[in-house]
Amino acid sequence: MRKNSGISRLMCVFTVCIALISYNAYSFCFKGRKNEAETLQIPANGVFSFEEEEETETVITEESKPQEQSGENIPASTDGSVKGKIISRYISPYNAPLSYDGVYMKNSTDLAVDIKGLLESPLTFKIKKEDSPQVLIVHTHTTETFILDEADYYTEAFSSRTRETDKNMVSIGKIVAEKLNNAGIKTLHDTSEHDYPNYTGSYSRAAKTINSYLKKYPSIKVVLDLHRDAVSSGESDKVKLVTEIEGKKAAQVMLVMGSQSGSVTDFPNWKENLKLAVRLQQKIEQKYPTLARPLSLMPKKYNENLTTGSLLIEFGTDVNTLTEAHYSALLVGNALAELLTGLT
Repeated sequence: MRKNSGISRLMCVFTVCIALISYNAYSFCFKGRKNEAETLQIPANGVFSFEEEEETETVITEESKPQEQSGENIPASTDGSVKGKIISRYISPYNAPLSYDGVYMKNSTDLAVDIKGLLESPLTFKIKKEDSPQVLIVHTHTTETFILDEADYYTEAFSSRTRETDKNMVSIGKIVAEKLNNAGIKTLHDTSEHDYPNYTGSYSRAAKTINSYLKKYPSIKVVLDLHRDAVSSGESDKVKLVTEIEGKKAAQVMLVMGSQSGSVTDFPNWKENLKLAVRLQQKIEQKYPTLARPLSLMPKKYNENLTTGSLLIEFGTDVNTLTEAHYSALLVGNALAELLTGLT
């Protein structure tokens, strides 16, 4: 009898232990999943993530201002299910950490920058209005493209790359080249696909193209590498960067300049490019206020070490419309033509 009572007690204790272990395991799993879910919840106006570009990085600051939304507007021609929202934002240059006389800059290097001194320091070249080429336009990421229709959402059918030259960066370069050539500044436009079929190594392939032009046409003073940016909010929403110029929507642009900083040790003439960049930044601001985001100075090269007149310019993001990007190309072309004409 006592033996049976002892066994009964042991069975009761065993049952209680199993129940406690099961309860704790359930609580742990539930709380763990709850904490994980809370960690993944990113507010719409919180931290942004960005499409990773070879040697490029974009930062959106809290000064970015939402633009008015037009309501749910999905083009009838759009195929596929909705993947995320398209959010319109404007990045004010006027809150940039560095500024002087219409030049606004974000310095992401360990270098001291004197904008006033750069503006006052003479350039190492002059532009000649003659038959010899003065400007070369290239595209390291040639197949970068834009959304075709105004929309508040994008679908699974959307692609940020295309080989169609009337829709990718070639169309941007064509507009800028026409503006410069019409101003009497001989400009060559290379349309090589440096990012197709392989994206990795785009800058190395673009460097070979640039050097081949410089060897064939030593008269070239300025090399423009025209890109577009890509910005996302949270896990699925995309951001377009837009402002209004003379009553029309324009994709905001950004100059991205490299320097001899950080791990970069073979770029001694980086300031010569920056001298030209701050002049262009100032010219754009004078002609078209709010079009340009703050100039971004980075510890990178971006092939800008190949000349003393190299510039990398970003036109909007992948969800700016092609129309907005083309309008910005026209405006930047106007500013460039005016600036370079003044350097003759």
